[in-house]
Amino acid sequence: MITRVVITGIGAITPLGNSAAEFWRELVRGNSGVGQITKFDASNYRTRIAAEIKDFNAYDLLDYEVVRRADPCIHYGLYATKEAVEDSGLIIDDSNADRVGLIIGTSIGGISSYDRHRDNLLRRGPSKTSPYFITSFLPNMVSGEASIMLGAKGPNRCVVTACAAGTNAIGDAYDLIKHGKADVAICGGTEAPIVPTSVAALSAMGALSPRNDSPEKASRPFDRNRNGFVLGEGAGIVVLEESNRARARGAKIYAEIIGYANNSDARHITEPTVMTQSKCIELAIEDACRTSFDCGNGVIHKWDIDYVNAHGSSTKWNDLTETKALKSALGAHAYEIPISSNKSMIGHLLGAAGAVEAISTILTIKNSIIPPTINLEDADPECDLDYVPNKAREKEVNIALSNSFGFGGHNAVLVFRKWVDTNG
Repeated sequence: MITRVVITGIGAITPLGNSAAEFWRELVRGNSGVGQITKFDASNYRTRIAAEIKDFNAYDLLDYEVVRRADPCIHYGLYATKEAVEDSGLIIDDSNADRVGLIIGTSIGGISSYDRHRDNLLRRGPSKTSPYFITSFLPNMVSGEASIMLGAKGPNRCVVTACAAGTNAIGDAYDLIKHGKADVAICGGTEAPIVPTSVAALSAMGALSPRNDSPEKASRPFDRNRNGFVLGEGAGIVVLEESNRARARGAKIYAEIIGYANNSDARHITEPTVMTQSKCIELAIEDACRTSFDCGNGVIHKWDIDYVNAHGSSTKWNDLTETKALKSALGAHAYEIPISSNKSMIGHLLGAAGAVEAISTILTIKNSIIPPTINLEDADPECDLDYVPNKAREKEVNIALSNSFGFGGHNAVLVFRKWVDTNG
């Protein structure tokens, strides 16, 4: 039996809006979600800017007890999950609960809750320690709380692969359905890292842009004057389904996943390598070739790629390495296709980045509009591909890549395709 995996629901909360529709609207407009940090007093920090979520009150949207015991990382993940499931029209009950899986990734989990509970322990002593200390910050509690909220009893796990976590979660969920271990998988990533610990630590390693005087200009992937990424927060969740099941229930289908690959640089914790990033892209396309052939759609090739949603973090070496990897994997075709970075507008959402960017890629295919890379004003001569500078572009996109490359050398690539119902 041929197994095809489709996307039937999307949910997002990002610095550009508290729904997938708002996120997409502002992304296409080329608006920046970056501003001064308001979550804590950052006046004495080297970097004082971030891409924060606005106008979000978890108590208005989620169960009171869950909000009280859980970290904002979990709040964001649950919020996006609710939106994605409602968007899909999926009903989970006793007849299908065992076949609905959950895989939600994060990079640093509930770091703000860890800091708060630790400080309380040191200040007031062990007798005042909250019983929710551990469960408030554990990375796996996002998928755990989501399964409780939904009643989903299928495979349930968390992916913690730094900046690749959201992409790995979607890819692993895709494999789950392809191998017949679930019919539906709710998957993606979430992150709430804008806290003193994260900002100080990332600044200390030189990862964050210190362009505090013009925050909306700070994230500038592929630009000659880029000087680090901007920390962001949020969540992106998608509902994946086996295509025949989705068709049978009359679900709307956004797009299809046809390829996934992940590998490791095995070289350095923060310095990416061209060879393994290129290999990961090649492996994802090879996987897509097999899927396309199995589904009777004809084998695809690297020259069939119409668009790349780049990792595009706005750091000197990451952007240069990704550019070289795309050239290595796609050859001359790399110069012929549009490539853009959502991080120019929403910053780097760490473990949620790949999931939110996957949603952008899906909507690019669905709507035939490519979001721009903003702040690309003085192109780096070594980054010489078409990065869709500053203005969205209308273009039909049938097959697209979404790249994520994380600390530790974690590489992950997804391949999406416009949905074509070959079953008539």
